[in-house]
Amino acid sequence: MPPPRVNNPPRNEPTTKDEKGSLTKPIKFLDQDYLELRKNCLINKRRYEDEMFPPDNSSIDPQKTLGLKLDQVKWLRPSEIVKDPQLTVDGVSRFDYSQGSLGNCWFLASVGALTFQRDIVDQVMPTDQSFGKDYAGIFHFKFWRFGKWFDVVIDDKLPTIKRKLIFVHSKTSNEFWPALLEKAYAKVCGSYADMKSGKVSEALKEFTGGVQICYDLKTAPTDLWNLMDRAVNAKALMGCGTLKGETPEQKLPNGIIQGHAYTVTGVFKVTYQGKPVKLVRVLNPWGKGEWIGDWSDKSPLWSKVSQKDQSMCRSLANDGEFWMSMEDFTKSFEDLDICCLRPDFLDGSSECIWTSTCFNGSWDAGTTAGGCINNRDTFWTNPQFRVRISEDSATENILVSLMQKHEDRHRSLNSNYAIGFSVYAIPPEASKI
Repeated sequence: MPPPRVNNPPRNEPTTKDEKGSLTKPIKFLDQDYLELRKNCLINKRRYEDEMFPPDNSSIDPQKTLGLKLDQVKWLRPSEIVKDPQLTVDGVSRFDYSQGSLGNCWFLASVGALTFQRDIVDQVMPTDQSFGKDYAGIFHFKFWRFGKWFDVVIDDKLPTIKRKLIFVHSKTSNEFWPALLEKAYAKVCGSYADMKSGKVSEALKEFTGGVQICYDLKTAPTDLWNLMDRAVNAKALMGCGTLKGETPEQKLPNGIIQGHAYTVTGVFKVTYQGKPVKLVRVLNPWGKGEWIGDWSDKSPLWSKVSQKDQSMCRSLANDGEFWMSMEDFTKSFEDLDICCLRPDFLDGSSECIWTSTCFNGSWDAGTTAGGCINNRDTFWTNPQFRVRISEDSATENILVSLMQKHEDRHRSLNSNYAIGFSVYAIPPEASKI
């Protein structure tokens, strides 16, 4: 039986660099043109103020769920906060910022992973902007959403109370890239409050346009550390999360925070008492609060490894970053997200070539929403897409990623529905149907 039709036909044509929605030709979010808006500001000698994400309470917390004293909020430009504002100071680093009064650790854990890849940072935060030449109080950032890149324009007015930034803030007082990046993402989400709670994978994908793979650490493959090691070499971005406790963000005796997102910043193998020990390095986006068990900053185990390994790994700074064994990592965290532009690490080979194809479809009541395999009478009506692998192809792996596209701009108002997919081999005799 042929596959049912869907509202949006599958897209098989290859993506070109100049295609609308590509990195080189991103879609203008809310139809705002950064270059045109900046040009008008410079001609009229005024600083930009964004009408689509205004500096008022509607952009912070329209539903009043954060418990902030909104009557005390003042929106200030960086030049009104410090004398010499800079977008970045000595580049970008995972140690630049600390989380503010917003439960968006999932977003900041993703930012921590982002800072390792300078080329991706330059995609997300274009280099054609600063507080110097042609400054007009306007900035822009690029995010990937459901197969397309968007260019998001913001003004640089930031919410403060008593001249202090309410949300994410840099540890260097005159550095503002973390706060401006967070504001741009808040605009995409609908408001700052719409960023509350989420998964690391969400922002990782929207920073990269890459493929995300999630591993349940309770059932993780035995070679997971080796996969992580290959992922690091493939310049993948990684994050992890802990199980929720009875009390939100409760600190356990071992220093780990429950219901919290972290960045995975590296893996390393040391020799301890003649045996190899596989370690994982993790970062708390709060910028403080660390694991205090084996292989933590002050663990006595470090004194029994070589000075070379100590100098490469050990740090006594209270910066939120720490090492732990792979065994403790899988016990302490619930899941691991790996996001990469090309999932080369799955093959363990740098010579593989990956191609991608995007299909668009929908589940519509009464026509293409057939339910799971238990609904045998209607299951076949679900959207179907065929992937052909030629016999002479060198293909060894196929990776399928399913995304759920939301309709409401406000992230917190969207519902995540239970969706999934099944993969079936088509018998040779049915391949021509």
